[in-house]
Amino acid sequence: MKENMFANMDYVYEVYKEGSFSKAAANLYISQPALSATVKKIEKKIGMPLFDRSTVPVQLTECGKKYMKTAEKIMDLEEDFQCYVGNLNELRTGRLTIGGTYLFISFVLPPIVKKFKERFPKIKLNLVEANTSQIEKKLFSGEIDLMMDNYPMDEEIYDKRFFMKEALLLAVPASFESNKAAGAWGMTSEDIRQNVHLNPEVYGVALKLFENDPFLMLRSHNDTRERVDAICRRAGFTPKVAFKMDQILSVLSYTEREMGISIVSDTVVKGFPYNRNMIYYKIDDPAAQRNVYFYYRKNKYFTKSMAEFMKVAVEEKAIINKNI
Repeated sequence: MKENMFANMDYVYEVYKEGSFSKAAANLYISQPALSATVKKIEKKIGMPLFDRSTVPVQLTECGKKYMKTAEKIMDLEEDFQCYVGNLNELRTGRLTIGGTYLFISFVLPPIVKKFKERFPKIKLNLVEANTSQIEKKLFSGEIDLMMDNYPMDEEIYDKRFFMKEALLLAVPASFESNKAAGAWGMTSEDIRQNVHLNPEVYGVALKLFENDPFLMLRSHNDTRERVDAICRRAGFTPKVAFKMDQILSVLSYTEREMGISIVSDTVVKGFPYNRNMIYYKIDDPAAQRNVYFYYRKNKYFTKSMAEFMKVAVEEKAIINKNI
């Protein structure tokens, strides 16, 4: 292992600055013999003297001049780094990368991102949109700092911070005959925006009333599809699947075009324009409720920019809830 020739370089710099070992020792609050011994130890590591001690004041040798130029560069870099850290602490520089599916990037994050950028314009904020599996890989590799998702992640690898609750709803075109038997339970998309479905006095619909309707479903191996399968199974029927799709937004879009019924999250419904031709029903099943979290790697330093983004997210969510 190579010896560090620039350890205690501040001692050498003080002697150079004062031109005297005694004055430098006084400034450093150490004895002159201790200072001389430290400088000699550095010179021994280098293999050449740094000072010509025969002159008054003492002068740098040619090697000493080169050493001092290098030391000054190191001190400048240290000062720059300290300034950088200070700026990070005050959020005057740095970067933050947030990942999420199209649903969250498009419908949940925009007001949060807008407010964060207004509050911390010097932070370079990046958004990464992909499916849950792809985003999780980027979170694991460190390509992104925070991931918003409703899928339960491995708690051995990731920490999480709660953001909001989501509810799954039955979405049915108003033209479907099955609505007649369930009319008392129906709600509009405006009701969903007003969170009427979260009122404990509002009861869930009997899903079996819709067992003969064509179902629009997500493909297998995602949280929503797994929940829908469980909900229908407990309701006592197997859905007649008309189409399978990759995006929940596509499922609701095709439902609005009367291609079938579906089970979608209230997040999606709130993001779509009001549609008088759609009826929504609350679902009384434990799988119809889920949490949305911000996930991040365990043992990863939770930066101030991450903390401030979370703070802005919570503030924005509180404003939305207050205005409902």
